[in-house]
Amino acid sequence: MLQAFFVGRALAAAVSERAEHLMSDGLSKLGKFDAEQREYFRQFTEEVMARAEQEQAAAGADVSVAANGSVKTTATTDSEDLQATIDNLRAEIAQVRASIQQYRQDQ
Repeated sequence: MLQAFFVGRALAAAVSERAEHLMSDGLSKLGKFDAEQREYFRQFTEEVMARAEQEQAAAGADVSVAANGSVKTTATTDSEDLQATIDNLRAEIAQVRASIQQYRQDQ
């Protein structure tokens, strides 16, 4: 009877140690995964920003990035061309809205 008590006590201690070890390993791997994902996301964001700057530079606009990460652009095209583009986009949006309304009415 006394031996069963000590065997049970030793078993409980061994199981507790094993669970503690597994938990610490799991949390360590989770922390490592989180750090890797954050680094990957940071690199991905930098790559996207670099591509956007290259495309904008190729389109003829000056690009500057503020300290907080926001992008400021100064277009080298005439304001008339910009206004014409805006007008065309507004017309296209109106056409899409009309098409959506027509589709909803047909349903």
